Amino acid sequence: MALDESRSALNWHNPAKDMPFGGALKRACDLSIALPILLFLAPLMLFLAFAVKMRDGGPIFFVHSRVGRDGRLFSCLKFRSMIVDAEHRMQSLLRDDPDAAREWAEKQKLTHDPRVTPVGRVLRATSADELPQLINVVLGDMSLVGPRPITPDQIDEYGPGFARYCTARPGITGIWQVSGRNETTFRRRSEYDQVYLKAWSLPTDLALLVRTVDVVVRRRGAC
Repeated sequence: MALDESRSALNWHNPAKDMPFGGALKRACDLSIALPILLFLAPLMLFLAFAVKMRDGGPIFFVHSRVGRDGRLFSCLKFRSMIVDAEHRMQSLLRDDPDAAREWAEKQKLTHDPRVTPVGRVLRATSADELPQLINVVLGDMSLVGPRPITPDQIDEYGPGFARYCTARPGITGIWQVSGRNETTFRRRSEYDQVYLKAWSLPTDLALLVRTVDVVVRRRGAC
């Protein structure tokens, strides 16, 4: 279902007016944390960009269209962790591998994705592939903590909670990321988002950030 059609089907309005998620306070916290981290990690990010580029000469970033606040699309940034023709290879993989097709239908992820490069495996295992999303936070497309950003073709799969999803900026981290990540189903992921959005508070955001550091260090749920 197209994005505009989904809005109509859900009797679309702007719920953000009714359920403000921190507003200026949340945005100020995002900037006060993201900007220093971005500056501090700049040398590491330059090194990672060089490693990705040298791997096969392809693009450094994987830029993907995601659904943001108020249903607006934005370009979500990640260090590229897959081969250059990953989208084409995915179509062939899902057509020829029934097990992969079943896992993708359930989780929208593949535990053992053959498209991931050697450098990409390191980036994913350490979650370093998502560091460029700090730029998305600074630009106002994302928040440090929030629902996991979805793609336009995942709207139907996301379920009736899509309207509430659109009330907040998607997050780099959230409940899903500290609750098993790729070990959970896509449906459970959307349920985690709804729990977060219904009970948002600044202390919750700070607690999730602390838990995210622990998850990344322990490499729980990464692939």
